[in-house]
Amino acid sequence: MSEPTQSTWSDRLFGGFRKTSERLGENLTGVVGTAKLDDATLDDVEDALILSDLGPAAAGRIRAKLAEKRFGLSITETELKEAVAEEIAAILRPVAKPLEVTAFPRPQVVLVIGVNGSGKTTTIAKLAHLFQEDDYGVLLAAGDTFRAAAIGQLKVWADRIGLPIVTGPEGGDPASIVFDAVKQATDTGIDALVVDTAGRLQNKRELMDELAKIRRVLGKLNPEAPHDVVLVLDATNGQNALSQIDVFKEVAGVTGLIMTKLDGTARGGVLVAAAEQYGLPIHAIGVGETMDDLRPFDPDLVARVIAGVA
Repeated sequence: MSEPTQSTWSDRLFGGFRKTSERLGENLTGVVGTAKLDDATLDDVEDALILSDLGPAAAGRIRAKLAEKRFGLSITETELKEAVAEEIAAILRPVAKPLEVTAFPRPQVVLVIGVNGSGKTTTIAKLAHLFQEDDYGVLLAAGDTFRAAAIGQLKVWADRIGLPIVTGPEGGDPASIVFDAVKQATDTGIDALVVDTAGRLQNKRELMDELAKIRRVLGKLNPEAPHDVVLVLDATNGQNALSQIDVFKEVAGVTGLIMTKLDGTARGGVLVAAAEQYGLPIHAIGVGETMDDLRPFDPDLVARVIAGVA
């Protein structure tokens, strides 16, 4: 399969993400009311950043950097947007880290977590497809036994992309399914085991106990597992996505993020807020519904789209 060019991904981002991310570009339009970058203009820039979901910490950091580099200097609207894009990219670059299969001995165990409706199950299939593209052997495990729909949906995806899957009955023990999946992956020489998990935050204690049991089972089979705990976030949730990071860090020990639904009504600024506040790796973003619409996170392209200059 040929790799899409950056312009292709830029176009896909423009498809829906641009329409909503242009909110920052629109917010910045008209901000430069004088020929020079002064305190009043910086106040307006900071307000525009906060309104675009970048959050107060990132907005304050960008304001400070603009003041340090450009205060008192002449600046046009385009130059302002370019400068904002560069500062956004500076926040995003350190967290742009593709999810790589490096574990030895195999398999690399990837627990995927997230609230129901975040696009978690679909993202698992797309992530597995990315591993397939790199010629890794992949096995799926349907560990979200709380919802029959989650098991059925993952089965459909596994059949569609030609992957083996380990399942159990609705209401069954997720840790038992994970145990069977690790054994199968080990016996058949699988490189990556991607595990779906329950996402019901209504009962944090129950979820925490379930994930802890899965971890104990994995630890008995491979002390290094799980190698990754990936949180799937729905970008359309805006600042609410940050509260999900707080909870899942507590209950699951999140090691990285995937942001979905950046093709809809999402404010891409929440990516910047997450990077600034948590510093967790952002592995990929979802920019559409097709199998190829989950791609490694490109911080420079995303920064320019958010600022309205891509």
